[in-house]
Amino acid sequence: MARRDDIVAFANALLDVEKWQEFAPPGLQVVGSDEVTRIACGVSASLELFERAAATGAELVLVHHGLFWRNEPLVVDGRLRGRLEALFAANMSLVAYHLALDAHPEVGNSAQLARHIGIEELGPFAGVGIGGRLSQPTSIADLAARVHETVGREPLVFSGGPEPVERVAVSTGAAGYDLIRAAHEHYDCLITGEPEEPSLHTARELGIHLVAAGHDATERLGVQALAMRIAGEFGVAWEFIAVDNPV
Repeated sequence: MARRDDIVAFANALLDVEKWQEFAPPGLQVVGSDEVTRIACGVSASLELFERAAATGAELVLVHHGLFWRNEPLVVDGRLRGRLEALFAANMSLVAYHLALDAHPEVGNSAQLARHIGIEELGPFAGVGIGGRLSQPTSIADLAARVHETVGREPLVFSGGPEPVERVAVSTGAAGYDLIRAAHEHYDCLITGEPEEPSLHTARELGIHLVAAGHDATERLGVQALAMRIAGEFGVAWEFIAVDNPV
C-alpha cells in the first residue's frame, strides 16, 4: 500500500511536469482514495475505462489523455458527468500525463516505441519525439512490419523515401504535421500515429517515408512503462486496460 500523494509527487518529478505548457492539468485531476494498492492504466479517459478499472479494485487510474482539456467547453455535460460519477462511485483518483509522458527519454511514448522496434536514440525530435537510427538498415516493408508487431495494428505506409531505411524519427500520437520537419532534418522515415491529409504528397515530394499506426496504438507503451516504474517504486499492483480505439 502507498499514499496517493507520494505516487503523484514521484511521477511529477520523474516526468518533470513543470517543464511543459500543457493542454490539461498534469498529475492529479480527480481526488479519490488516499491509499493505493492497485493502479489501472489506459491511454485515454473514458467511461468504459473507469468502469473496468473499478471492477479490478483499483484505487488510482493512470492515463495519457485525461480530463479538463482547455479547448473543451467548461460544462459538465453528460459525458463528463458520467466519467466523474464512475470515479466518485469507486473512490478512484485520476492521474494524467500528456506531453511530459510523450517526451520522457525512458518511459515516454516515443522512446518506448523506438526501443521496441530497434531504433537507437540519437536525440530529441520536434520537442516530444525521438530521433535515431536503426542498428541495421532495413526496408520500409520490414520496418512497417516491426511497427505492426509492436503495436498490434497494421500501419498506413506512404513509401516516399529511400531504401534501405536508416535514420528514423518517432513522434507518437497525432504528429503527422512533423513530416516536413523530419524530411528537412534528413530522416528517412517518420513513425507516428495519425497522418494528415497532405502527408501522402509531402512524403512523395520530399522523399521520406511515413508510417502511421494509430494514435491510440502508438501511445500504449508509455503509460504502461510509467505504471511499471511506479509499481516498482511503491510495491503496488498494476494492470493495463486496453480500450479498443481504431484512431
